[in-house]
Amino acid sequence: MTSAATIAIPTKESPLLFEGMTWREFKAVEQLLDRPGHRLSYLDGVLEIRKMPGEAHETVKKRIAALLELYLLTAGFDFTPTGSMTLESESGAVKREADESYKLAPGRVRPDLAIEVVFTSGGINKLEAYKRLLIPELWFWEDGVLEVYHLRKQGNALDYEKVSCSEEVKGIDLDLLLRCIDIVNHVEAIKTFQQALQP
Repeated sequence: MTSAATIAIPTKESPLLFEGMTWREFKAVEQLLDRPGHRLSYLDGVLEIRKMPGEAHETVKKRIAALLELYLLTAGFDFTPTGSMTLESESGAVKREADESYKLAPGRVRPDLAIEVVFTSGGINKLEAYKRLLIPELWFWEDGVLEVYHLRKQGNALDYEKVSCSEEVKGIDLDLLLRCIDIVNHVEAIKTFQQALQP
């Protein structure tokens, strides 16, 4: 039986932003701040420093990962979880770490899917950052809503388009996924999702 309670969402915090930083300066600062408790991102000369997420963030992140991996196994994907691996490009003036990421077939150079669980406000433009990193699909979970963006070529340019269903994880029921993310009890959420996947 599905619980009516949902995961509590804490008050949003804003990151620290430092503008006018070269890539070289960013890399030097990154080494100095290589300590637990902070996550650094960079885009077009702007350094973003966020505190590492708390329990609510980690709960949602791990719930999405568990449900998605169950679906990928059931649907027969030959996938590799790449977690919050560092994605960066000096020529693109960008560095970002997703909350979760996945290669959805063997031999991929970069993840096919990046997932962001948003509990903060402001900061660098995440869509622009991932576009420069050539990540085909992004999922953003924020305040109980899941938005999906797919990278499209329009003329000579690339841009993300908001879509209603995943093009990388074909067949996944995003409404069901979202309902199960919101179930407070982790085991109940997984069982509910697993039962719905059975033929």
